[in-house]
Amino acid sequence: MTYITDGRFSYPALQAPANDPKDNCVKGGPDPRRRTDALTEIPLILSSPAPRSIAQVFTDAARAQLFSRYQVIEVEADGLATLPDAILSQVRYVLGQPPIPADLVARLRSLRAVLNVESNLLPNMPCETLFQRGIHTLTTGAVFAEPVAEIGLAFALTLLRDVAEADLAFQQGRETWGFEGNHHARLLTGANVGLIGFGDLGRAVNRVLEGFRPHVKAYDPWLPPSTIRDHRVTSASLDEVLSTSDVVFCVASVTGENEGFLSAPHFARMKPGTAFILLSRAGVVNFDDLIATVRSGLIFAASDVYPEEPLPLDHPVRSLKGFLRSAHRASALDIAMKRMGDMVLEDMDLMDRNLPPLRCKRAERETAAHMRSKPVDKP
Repeated sequence: MTYITDGRFSYPALQAPANDPKDNCVKGGPDPRRRTDALTEIPLILSSPAPRSIAQVFTDAARAQLFSRYQVIEVEADGLATLPDAILSQVRYVLGQPPIPADLVARLRSLRAVLNVESNLLPNMPCETLFQRGIHTLTTGAVFAEPVAEIGLAFALTLLRDVAEADLAFQQGRETWGFEGNHHARLLTGANVGLIGFGDLGRAVNRVLEGFRPHVKAYDPWLPPSTIRDHRVTSASLDEVLSTSDVVFCVASVTGENEGFLSAPHFARMKPGTAFILLSRAGVVNFDDLIATVRSGLIFAASDVYPEEPLPLDHPVRSLKGFLRSAHRASALDIAMKRMGDMVLEDMDLMDRNLPPLRCKRAERETAAHMRSKPVDKP
């Protein structure tokens, strides 16, 4: 399909050649806000996926499907409200999670779903209004569960077997050989493992650990115990998870109720030598307390996320012994990003046939307003 763009908008031309490639764009042309004559029966999508891009989210084949099956208006987030009602009234899907205030939702009379490829539920649209109208808010964050779980496994093995420190010692010529180099080493196989949170990420961590035959306990106040037990995991209290585990994975989402809830008293409940691995969001822990507990020598820790990103060069965690660091790269894989596009296409196909979306995760009326995860700053 051919597109005419004025720099902020990209709008389908009136007559597109049937064999036109998926991204044949023509710079210049008339203002798309006046192009109401170009609308057809093909479903209309408003695309505003920042900080992602269509090229990041869709493979070439998926992009071809997207642009052949739908009219796609690419617009910056602050440009949505400037589009005319003749266009907005026919929009079926919004791709991304740009701010959509209540007055704009009212103009989107044909809207069926907001497909959020940013992955965090942001408080920038009237959730209750969307629920009342039956408009789905869908997130694609589940694609990150497996990549993050895998790096979590790497963190656990690295901490338990002291891999990073042993490598550094070897580089500096101060290595210790054989048994002498394993005074503090422990096995992950058969270990007691605790999960704080048991959503998509918690379940993915449980799956990657299966070959190690751990004894897994999980704490998740948003789930009934039977759901946790269905995954052959023991449902437990937070205190039990903290006090009995050799390895604790923190995989809980940030909500209005749990920001900074893991603090010094909780870390003090852990056994000496516990490996605490933070994989979800830094907002669920008091980071200063975590640093202090690691510095005391009680526990070891690893994290892929931080309260400020990027971290200042003089931040104390950069030089903290016993703390394994990763620069929010656990999920930043091209294969994960491209799975988003496949999920979006499959769910839009279902909704086009008046069936419910099944691949993306649906925001729930009771919990959506509680989410507090920060948006990503970079793709």
